[in-house]
Amino acid sequence: MSDRSKIIFGNIIKKSAVKKAEKSKKKYAKKFGDDSNVDYPVHLQKNPYIGDSLNVVNVLVGDLKQNVHYNETDLDTDLVFDNEKGIIVGNIRMGFGHYRISMAMASAAKSMGYTPYWMDLNSYSETTCTKVISAQNDLYSLGSRLSKNPLFNKFVWEPMNYEGFRALTYNSSDQKNAELMAPVYRNVPKDIPVIGTHVWPAQAAIHAGMKYVVNAIPDNWPMALHFAEGSVHTIQCHNAYMGYRICNGMDKNRILNPMPKDALKYTGHYIDHELVSNIESDCEARMNRKKNKKPMRFLLTIGGAGAQKEIFAAIIRYLIPYIKDHKAALYVNVGDYKNVWDALLSEIPEMKELSTEHFDHWAETACFAEDALNPETEVSGIHGFWHKNIFEAVYATNLLMRSADVLVTKPSELAFYPVPKLFIKRVGKHEMWGAIHSAEIGDGTLECRDIPHTLQMIDLFLKDEDLLNDMCDNIILNKQQGIYNGAYEVIKIAMGLKEEK
Repeated sequence: MSDRSKIIFGNIIKKSAVKKAEKSKKKYAKKFGDDSNVDYPVHLQKNPYIGDSLNVVNVLVGDLKQNVHYNETDLDTDLVFDNEKGIIVGNIRMGFGHYRISMAMASAAKSMGYTPYWMDLNSYSETTCTKVISAQNDLYSLGSRLSKNPLFNKFVWEPMNYEGFRALTYNSSDQKNAELMAPVYRNVPKDIPVIGTHVWPAQAAIHAGMKYVVNAIPDNWPMALHFAEGSVHTIQCHNAYMGYRICNGMDKNRILNPMPKDALKYTGHYIDHELVSNIESDCEARMNRKKNKKPMRFLLTIGGAGAQKEIFAAIIRYLIPYIKDHKAALYVNVGDYKNVWDALLSEIPEMKELSTEHFDHWAETACFAEDALNPETEVSGIHGFWHKNIFEAVYATNLLMRSADVLVTKPSELAFYPVPKLFIKRVGKHEMWGAIHSAEIGDGTLECRDIPHTLQMIDLFLKDEDLLNDMCDNIILNKQQGIYNGAYEVIKIAMGLKEEK
C-alpha cells in the first residue's frame, strides 16, 4: 500500500507537510506506544442499551474489563460475525454527532435485514488507537469551551474549523496518525463492509486492509479532513458534491486533481428508519396541535462543553411565562451531563417547580416518548432528560424528536433531521452550512447568531400561523424526493461493494 500521507487523490503533498505528518505520528507513538504488532482479541456483545431496538452488536477489542461498553452479564460467547449479513459501523465519540449518525446507519441496516456491528474506536482504552483519539478529542472539547471567548473564536476556532481542516496537508497528518489506529481491526473479518461515521475509523479500516469501506461524511462544507482515500465517500447534500469532487480550496488557489467519480456519492441525509418511516404521521400531529392551540413542544439538546448554555438559559427564561400559560411545553435533554441541568436549575430557580426529571431510567424515558405520540396526550411543563450511558443519552433525543414540534439546536448533525428546527449560534464556522442547507429545503430556520434573534424566532413559532405548517409540508415533500434516505443508500453502497466483488 502506498503512503497515503504523501499522495492524496493524485495530489503530491509537499515534503515539509509530509515531514510534519511523520513527526506527528512519532510523537503519538512515543507518548502512547506503537501496538502495531499486538494481537488484540475480539469479542462480540449484544449492546445492552440499543441492542433490542436497533439490533446492535458491540465489537469489543482487547481486554474486556478495560472497555467502556463492557458488561459481563451481557457478554454472549456464542455470538459470531455474520459474514453474509453483517455490516460494521465504525465510529468515535466526539460530541454526540458521530454516535447519532452511527445509530442512523444501524437503524437503516436493521430495517433492511442486516446486522450492525458497533466499533467505537474511542472505547478500546488499552490500545494506542483510543489513546490517540482521546487526546485529540480532549483538544477539540477544549477548543469548543474556549470558543465562548469572542477573540479566541474569531482568530483561532472558526479559522481552524473552516480553513485549517480544509487543507489537504491536514489530511496528510491524519492519514499518518490513522496508521496507529489500524491494529484494532486486525482480528475483524476483512470482507465485512465498514461504514465510518468519522474519517478516522474509515482511514484506520483502509490501513488495516478492510476490503469494503464507506466513509460517511457528516459535513457539507468540503474539507480535506474528511478524506479516507480507498473508501467510497458519501455526502448528504448536492451543494457539497462539487467542492469535494474538485478538492476546492484545499491547497489555497492551486488547481488540484479531482476525486475519482466512483470515490464520491450523494446519498441524502443520514436519518434513522424510525424517523423517516413516520414523517407523515408525525408532521400531521404537529399541524393538528398547532390548529387546536395545544402547547407548542420545544426540544432543546444541550451538549456538555457548555459553549451555548447562555443561549439555552435565555430561551428557557423566555418560555417560562408561555409554559405557565399552557401555550408551550419544553423537553430538555442534557445527554450524559447532569451538571448542565444542575447549572440551569441554579441559574433559573423558576424551572424547578415546573420540571419533571426523567433521570437515568430508560424505560421511563421511552414510555414518556411513546405516550407523547398519542394524540390524546397533552404535554405540559418542563421535562428534563439525563442518562449516564451515552447510548441512552444520545438516543433519547431521537425518541423525543418525533413528538416535538420544534427542535432547537446548533446547525450540526441535527440540521439534517426531518423535524422543524430553530438553529442557534454555531460552534465552528463549518456548521453554518447545515443551517443554510436546511433553510434552502425549508425544514429549518436561518442560523440565529445572537440571543435577540433566537428569541424573535421562538416568538414567531409561537404566534405565526404558517411557519410550523410550512416546515411540515416541506418535510413531507422532501421525503417524497428521497432527501432523508441517506442512511439506506449508504447501506446499499456498502453491501454493494461486496456484491460487486
